[in-house]
Amino acid sequence: MTAIEWTDATWNPVTGCSKVSPGCAHCYAETLSLRFGWSKLPWTPENAEANVVLHPDRLDKPLRWRKPRMVFVNSMSDLFHELVPDDFLRTAFGVMASSEHTYQVLTKRPERARDFFERHHWRAGLMPWVAPSGRTDLLYRFPVPNDLADDPGGIPVDHPPENIWLGTSIENNRWTIRADALRETPAAVRFVSAEPLLGPLLDLDLTGIDWLIVGGESGVGARAMHAQWAKDLRDRAVENGTAFFFKQWGGRTPKAGGRTLDGVIWDEYPQPKVPV
Repeated sequence: MTAIEWTDATWNPVTGCSKVSPGCAHCYAETLSLRFGWSKLPWTPENAEANVVLHPDRLDKPLRWRKPRMVFVNSMSDLFHELVPDDFLRTAFGVMASSEHTYQVLTKRPERARDFFERHHWRAGLMPWVAPSGRTDLLYRFPVPNDLADDPGGIPVDHPPENIWLGTSIENNRWTIRADALRETPAAVRFVSAEPLLGPLLDLDLTGIDWLIVGGESGVGARAMHAQWAKDLRDRAVENGTAFFFKQWGGRTPKAGGRTLDGVIWDEYPQPKVPV
């Protein structure tokens, strides 16, 4: 289980990151990593090579979970960090596509996600999982034509699996452009996490966005979220038909301000759909 309200479990095949925008200033993952010695240096771009660590031994962790779960991918990093190689990404997505869990992949680098899937089509671009014992399992849940089975990289498949959701974080109006890159990426569910919400998102276009999560910052030095920013996003989500999830008001602790918005708990989830 996890303390994150919108997911059941976390999976971290990569740990460590580097800051890219104001939402990263009080990064909880950096705070935990430095406190427990998982990282030795602050998460600045200059320290990225020391802090970003691949964990191939963790790739099969979700395959050992017997009951289907909602899985937040890389709560302690960014799967699309520039130091994560394409082959590692292909293997990670191969694991996701092979299981019955639902995966929520959240990134502050949606441009790389878009570019990755331009180079590697869904299913066709995924790599088979190679177990630590050396045994190779082709774990695709989708049928591969016999005459193409020896060349999976040659099968152009644009329809993404319904169990893999792609999202981006947007904390202020400057970074609403991330939604544009997300819209250009094939996904059964596209979602935006406006957390920590640091200002009104006046230019956020919710076209093609299936799910909107809103939350205030928590922890020492938490920056306040104004009520009108959250209410405006809620109203626009309702008007657009975008599922809305209000995570928290934030404050000194994550639960300090509660979870109700105008007296209502918003716990909506999206319905996956495969693009035609």
